[in-house]
Formats: sequence, structure tokens, C-alpha cells
Amino acid sequence: MNIIEIIAKKRDNKELTEEEIAYFVQEYTKGNITDYQASALLMAIYINGMNEREIKDLTIAMAYSGEIMDLSSIGDTIVDKHSTGGIGDKVTMILMPIMATLGIPIVKMSGRGLGITGGTIDKMESIQGYRTELTREEIIENVKEIGICLTGQTENLAPADKKIYALRDAIACTDNIALIASSIMSKKIASGADKIVLEVTVGKGAFMKDKEEAIELCNIMKQIGKLTGKETVCVITNMNSPLGNSVGNTLEIIETIDALKGKISQDVLEVVQEVGAYMMKLSGRGNNITENKGKIKRIIENGTAYEKFRQLVQKQGGDLQCINNPHKLGKAKYVVPIFAEIDGIVESIDAEVIGSVSVYIGAGRTKKEDKIDHNVGIVINKKIGDYVEVGETLAYIHANDEKKVNGAVENVRRAYKLTSKKVTIPKTILGIIE
Repeated sequence: MNIIEIIAKKRDNKELTEEEIAYFVQEYTKGNITDYQASALLMAIYINGMNEREIKDLTIAMAYSGEIMDLSSIGDTIVDKHSTGGIGDKVTMILMPIMATLGIPIVKMSGRGLGITGGTIDKMESIQGYRTELTREEIIENVKEIGICLTGQTENLAPADKKIYALRDAIACTDNIALIASSIMSKKIASGADKIVLEVTVGKGAFMKDKEEAIELCNIMKQIGKLTGKETVCVITNMNSPLGNSVGNTLEIIETIDALKGKISQDVLEVVQEVGAYMMKLSGRGNNITENKGKIKRIIENGTAYEKFRQLVQKQGGDLQCINNPHKLGKAKYVVPIFAEIDGIVESIDAEVIGSVSVYIGAGRTKKEDKIDHNVGIVINKKIGDYVEVGETLAYIHANDEKKVNGAVENVRRAYKLTSKKVTIPKTILGIIE
């Protein structure tokens, strides 16, 4: 078998066999296929797509490129959660401690930023000392002791996905149904989850730009879940505007701490409750979604999930002083307000523009080897539906490169659309596929 022939076949929009897909995954994982050859094949897949059988074969090959975790020692039913990514999406960091507080064992293996979307692991590494690379033994020990572990992929867990994931980011091949579905589901299969709740984001700040695409992705992932014995529920959420009030790694940790203390924005709360309610249902903790949402809100209000987050940080080596006093987290050198130039009501905030600005000032990566600046980002001061007068602050830029501030300010101002007419707040939850 020859990688050049496989590239040419997909370039010509022909169907790859199971053996050809397995060969690519195995040999790329071993290093026998170069990055530039893998890039060529990924670009051909991006342009020409894959059918359902090819996507299933790619998923299985990636899942079995390393070890499959056995989590049976920590619970009869392991429920996992995954998001397709967005701008300001800090749901995992808020929701997972809540689920652990409710007695649901949480093994959450998250990724780094991809394209303009942020990554949970990058965000957690904003906490000084927090370890995101744990062994399988450490993961299981943590869950047995405190009920939760939030880490990156172990070295030998779906290693093919780890390599392909980073390469996709560097060659602008992020927003593709075949590559998204296989990446997500290969990790879920390899990480030992029995049941999965997927948050599929839709809009300007997501890989899926419209609901029809999102539904197609959901159906493919549910089909993969069915074929591999993993019950899967999809929650479709709105990502036309940033989620919550902050975009950027340290800034989102600060918002997470505030949220777990009860100061949580309405859009974040709605996603946390919806995804969490279905995690509870799949884990056997309650079939009534409305009642489950109520339990989640009470957990936030009574502060027990905040204490669980502190346990998580301490257990994985993080400095608790950063949690007790978020001002001890890193700060950007420049904090620049963006003033409104006209009166009006905020009609929309373009999440794609906000995400692009965050990458431009260093919160994300343009090449896979780039190091991110944890302390930069954007704080949203005015949300959709808010009335703004001339001179009021729309948002703040947190930056360390003075040369980039002016461009960032102008682009964030451009992301805001103001109107004199009445504004209807867009729905946050767009659909559920069970």
C-alpha cells in the first residue's frame, strides 16, 4: 500500500477502503508518513468529504491507534461530555465539578485550542502548577479519591487523533464534518466512556455555520455511537455570539470561578443546565430534565461545585491561591476599553471576529508549534439586548503587544452591531437530538 496512491485517490474524489484508511492512520502515527503527506490527504478529505462508512472506519482506526481505557473500576456507567468548540466556551470547567458533586464520576480528557476556538486544556494551564498530563493510574486514582479528573489525552490514548488534530489546525482543515466527527468520537471510544453527551455548536464562532450542518454532524456521531455501543445525545447550541463574558485563557478561568460562586451569565447557565441535565439522565441520576436543571442550579447556588473545583485544582498540582484570589492569576500588560461611538441596543456580536482577534493578540495558535499567551483576551462588557450610550464601554482588550492593540480595538468594535429597534435575545439552546 502506498500513501501517494491513497492521496491521489481521495484527491480524485474516490472512496477509500477500510484497509487504506487503517494504513494511513497506523503509518502516520508511527511517523512513517510525513506531515506534508498527511496534510495533502487531510486537505483532499476536507474538499471532497467522506461517506458514513469512511468516517466510521477513520474513527475506529484512530480510536484503536493506542490504548483503550478501562474505567470499570470507578463506576458502572461512565458518562462523558464533549463540545465541538466555540468562542468563550468554558462549559466543561463549570459543568464537570457540578456533575462530580452530584456523584457522577468524571473522567474528562480535553483538547487544546483549534482554529479560533479555545481549548479547555490551554485554559486550565493558566493556573500555575496545574498538571494536564497524567498517567492512566493517576486519572483513576483522582476519580476514586475526589470524583473528578480533568486532563489532556494520555500519551497513548488515540495518538493518531492527537497528531491529526494539531495538523488540522495548522492547515485550515478544522471545519469539516468527517474530520470533526472522527476526532470527537475516536477520543470518546478510546477514553472509556459508556455514554456521551455532545454539545454541537452552531454559528459564526463554530465549525458548523448552520443548523442543517449541525444536525448532519449529530446524526453521524450518533450513528458511530450506536455502532460502538455508546448511547449518544446531542445538544445543539448557538455560537453566533461569544458565550459568557470573556474570551481568553486566564480570563475564562476567572469567569469559571465567578460562575461556580453563583455569578454566572444566563447563556452559560442555560448550556450548563441543558448538557448537565442529559448527563444526569444518561447516568441514571434522574429522567426528568426540568428537575435535573433545578438540581444543577442549586449546586451552583450553594457553592459545593466551587469546592469541588478547588479539590480538582489542588489534586492536579495547581496553586490554590490562584483560585482563592483570582487576582493572583497572570494579567496582561495593557487593558484597553472599547467605547461605543453611537447610542443603541446591541443587536449582535460577531463571534468569529471576536475569536479571530483573540488569536491575533496571542490567545490562540496560528501554527501548531505556537505558544499561546494565557493572559490576553477580550472581556465582553455589553451583551446582546443591552442599551449602550456613546462613550460607554462595549468591551475590554487585554493584550501584551502594544502594536496589536489598535487593530484589536477596531475589529472588536466592528464585531458589535447596534440598532435603535427592539432586540429579541437569540435562543441559546437550538435543539436536542436523542
